[in-house]
Amino acid sequence: MTEPLRVLVVDDEPYITDVLSSALVFEGFATEEAATGAEALAKARRGDFDCIVLDVMLPDGDGFSVCRALRDADIATPVLFLTARDAGPDKLEGLALGDDYVTKPFSIDELVARIRAVLRRSAVYVGDGPRLRYADLVVELETREVWRAGRPVELTATEFRLLAFLAANPRRVLSKSQILDEVWDEGFEGDSNIVEIYISYLRKKVDRDGPPLIHTVRGVGYTLREPRP
Repeated sequence: MTEPLRVLVVDDEPYITDVLSSALVFEGFATEEAATGAEALAKARRGDFDCIVLDVMLPDGDGFSVCRALRDADIATPVLFLTARDAGPDKLEGLALGDDYVTKPFSIDELVARIRAVLRRSAVYVGDGPRLRYADLVVELETREVWRAGRPVELTATEFRLLAFLAANPRRVLSKSQILDEVWDEGFEGDSNIVEIYISYLRKKVDRDGPPLIHTVRGVGYTLREPRP
């Protein structure tokens, strides 16, 4: 079963967090809530969220400072700012720090759509070329290069396709049949255990010097995610 994407909703108004969380759960997300910047930082530092909806005005500071602290800690979780401050400078600062900026009052449908757009964009960054990024793993799609914590990782063509498929679907559990169809092409007639073999190869290379990112979900498949605390 595929794990839902996780969203941290940060706002000091209980009504807003309740409404947002209920709407997101209805749309298939999993949510947690925080009412202060300190609480948001403590939860976000666990690194198991796919997106953070962050109010700019918090009782112990502002959302911009929270976002800066996350980036200083190399936490790249996408941030969507939610605020009543609609002045031009505030929007520019929010967009420079985060991934989107939504002003109050807002439509729930629009906010959900903006969250989905942020999640889609967060999987592919355009710099020198399209890339997939998760935690400290970077997969360059055009040059077929891979780095883990800044260290280059040498992969074969098949290993690269497998890792790219996992990185394009972070935290989703992918079955053997899904992996075979994507990496070895639909209609592959060889031994399905080849998936286990190549997962083992990847673990030895990608997870060699850091916390494991490639995990087995017994009886279901494989997933790319950070270790649970």
